[in-house]
Amino acid sequence: MKNYLKLMRVHHYIKNLLIFLPLIFAKQLFNTELLIKAFIGFFSFSLMSSIVYIINDIVDIEADRQHEKKKYRPLASGKIKIRSAVILAIALVIISTILNIYIEANIISLIIFYGYLVMNILYTLKLKHIPIIDVTILAFGFLFRVLYGSQITNIEISNWLYITILSLSFYLGLGKRRNESKKLGSKSRKVLEYYNESFLTNNMYMFMGLGIVFYSLWCMDINNSINGNFNVIWTIPLVFMICLRYSLVIEGNSLGDPVDVILGDKVLIILALIYIGLMYVSIYI
Repeated sequence: MKNYLKLMRVHHYIKNLLIFLPLIFAKQLFNTELLIKAFIGFFSFSLMSSIVYIINDIVDIEADRQHEKKKYRPLASGKIKIRSAVILAIALVIISTILNIYIEANIISLIIFYGYLVMNILYTLKLKHIPIIDVTILAFGFLFRVLYGSQITNIEISNWLYITILSLSFYLGLGKRRNESKKLGSKSRKVLEYYNESFLTNNMYMFMGLGIVFYSLWCMDINNSINGNFNVIWTIPLVFMICLRYSLVIEGNSLGDPVDVILGDKVLIILALIYIGLMYVSIYI
């Protein structure tokens, strides 16, 4: 069971918490009907993301066997057979589809849901080798989660929030590529042959700056909504600190994977928890 959970990359499910953002920021967190839909959507998208990882590991199995770290993955190491992985992926597709039917997902949410799968299959087969396109797909993966959450709960998201998520997603994606290039070299990914550290660093921090600006504008926008009862502008300094801490961590020995960076740094976790608490107080108290 442990190997199957590792194959499914369960620890990466933390990314799918983005599905709850529209619900939280619309002050609907305690709307039972919408909350149940969001939770089911979370599990459905989590299973879909696992399908993507399984397909990626099947396609890259030979390359992973030659990789210093990836050779220990369940498929590359032979702990799980390809046939078993395919059966698991099919089962996950069926279960995730049933969950979407259960919550009566609309056509747009289904397009986003299955579009995420198609986009990542194309990424695995070809697009991950094309510079800029590869990072764009990484960024869109985060954005699709927010858009999916918006559609299944029928809550419209702010344009400021949309470009904030997109900008910070590019920041994370470029940071990941930069550190892969610095720590592992171009042999680890073919696409890294087209990048250089200066390009990745400059654009990474450009998107971080844009993300902070857009987030600040979103805070001022939402602060004027719902009778002006929101005080989310007080979260802006925390976002500064979180971005700075994240940047400090990936300037170290990290490979830049967002999940590993966040879960591997206690200060980031504490700052994130403080942010969540302050946001909750600002919106709901």
